[in-house]
Amino acid sequence: MRSLPVERRDRAASARGTEMENAREATADRSQSLGAAARVAVRFGAMADNRVRVGGPYFEDLWHGQVFADAPGVTLTPGHAALHQALSGDRLRLPLDHELSAAVTGRAEPLAHPTLVCHVAIGQSTAPSQRVRGNLFYRGLRLLRPVHLGDTLRTRTEVVALRQNRPKPGRRPTGLAVLRVQVHNQRAEPVLDFWRCPMIPLRDPAADTGHADSFEDIPADADPVEDLPWGWQLDAFAPTVTEPGTVYDIEVRDTVTSAPELARATLNLAATHTDPGASAYRRRLVYGGHTISIAGAHATRALPDLVTIVAWRSCEHTGPVFEGDVLRTELRVEAVHQRDGYQLIDLRAVVHGCPALDAGDPAAAQLPVLDWRFVALAR
Repeated sequence: MRSLPVERRDRAASARGTEMENAREATADRSQSLGAAARVAVRFGAMADNRVRVGGPYFEDLWHGQVFADAPGVTLTPGHAALHQALSGDRLRLPLDHELSAAVTGRAEPLAHPTLVCHVAIGQSTAPSQRVRGNLFYRGLRLLRPVHLGDTLRTRTEVVALRQNRPKPGRRPTGLAVLRVQVHNQRAEPVLDFWRCPMIPLRDPAADTGHADSFEDIPADADPVEDLPWGWQLDAFAPTVTEPGTVYDIEVRDTVTSAPELARATLNLAATHTDPGASAYRRRLVYGGHTISIAGAHATRALPDLVTIVAWRSCEHTGPVFEGDVLRTELRVEAVHQRDGYQLIDLRAVVHGCPALDAGDPAAAQLPVLDWRFVALAR
């Protein structure tokens, strides 16, 4: 085999060196163009033996006095309002009519729908209940001051009571955790306060946590705040005429759609609302607040001049709701409290649901899913 002349060998070596240098530069350029994604991939490769599972706590991971306050603050925007309106069809006037809202409340920013405010607060409180099997109740919910678009909500959630459930054959062991949820705005003013009770599975089926708290100290009712109607000018509203004992049977039903979108938009981490495998039913469970919003929308059909909602005396989820279910509401007037220039109306919304395929069957359409007692402000 003949060797190349010295001059040609030098030129070849120089060319190979240039090619190698170009390859190194191209690799560097490619790495720079990938930026953060490339660095993340490298880190993941380096951490392959240090895997971190990201998920919520099990029941035995919770303790009394445990506080969750790391959820992002949420500034309410017209986008939130539009999404809530699209999913509920609510006809409450102040969140819809910005000129009316300014005239009544004295603020240029429109009033945020009170159930939207509750949805965001509930979503911010779901760090301890990511593995929830279902939320049993809300209690003692009071809207302490108005919330408007542009306001920012920040939530503190504390574990105040724990009770391990008795085991049931064929079912995963669970426990109940009562959470106290307190919400403040950007001025550190309290705007919302309530308790809720998620049911959370145990990690170890044989575990005995010893938690057996009584829930007697959890408020079973909620009276509205005393400074109503917050200086609002209610003359633009027609007086609401109704009396205790009246029952409004809202004939037009509504179908639950886009349930995961409401959960995601309000930072709700409960996997059962987005992951069928995380649900006890092997189907995505609709976030309970979605059902509440539809019931509230039905209430505004029956009583179109309600000003706003100021308290939830109690709220019990009496059955599961799934995407596509059809809901019907019966609204009962339980009490009417006359005040100086306004009235407070105690209402009870009893909601029944059924799958869309059974909507024509009167018997199938009678499955109870919600029992919600709330207080509305009216002129």
